[in-house]
Amino acid sequence: MKSPLPPALASRLKRDDAGLVAAVIQQYDTGEVLMLGWMDDEALHRTLTSGRVTFWSRSRGEYWRKGDTSGHRQHVHSVAIDCDGDALLVRVDQEGAACHTGERTCFFTDLDAVPAGGAA
Repeated sequence: MKSPLPPALASRLKRDDAGLVAAVIQQYDTGEVLMLGWMDDEALHRTLTSGRVTFWSRSRGEYWRKGDTSGHRQHVHSVAIDCDGDALLVRVDQEGAACHTGERTCFFTDLDAVPAGGAA
């Protein structure tokens, strides 16, 4: 299948066996890490061209644009590719919670608080 991305970008991406790249989502002005999602070429293309973050849902097997159901939209400020081409950093302006639990960020569990050998 032909990639919708410019050839120079498509050739830099190192996808996993499912054709996906990890996308770290960060609040553009505070640096707060909000969540991690997965993108294939089409999801990245939609993100770059629409100004809103689109992911590939591994569990549902479909595209989803963050906030279409919840109202917690992510407006793209910038997208960067890491030096190895296997991860993206998407800087956004987050409306409301980023996490499906209702938390601002998905990274609200501090591992220092987890007892050794068990879950919190």
